[in-house]
Amino acid sequence: MERNYQTRWGELDIVAFDGRTLVFCEVKTRRLAPGAGHPFDALRRIKRARVRNMARSWLAARRQRPYARLLRFDAIGVTLDLAGRLVSIDHLEGAF
Repeated sequence: MERNYQTRWGELDIVAFDGRTLVFCEVKTRRLAPGAGHPFDALRRIKRARVRNMARSWLAARRQRPYARLLRFDAIGVTLDLAGRLVSIDHLEGAF
């Protein structure tokens, strides 16, 4: 439904709707470097709270949106090698 929605708390990466569930998705990218960790490591409590605030902002601004019985917060983790080539994409439904 929307990508890169700007709010006062930051950018909401993806808003998707499958006809039943409205999904707010945070995308995190990491390079395979020593100490880089997994992309999902960045989804700490403060980041999750910001994403929820961004979702509230989007819902308030989009009154003409389709009705969704369910809301869900997902995460997509993108891992790149040191040359910038894609290594993996992980989609975690209901991440928080």
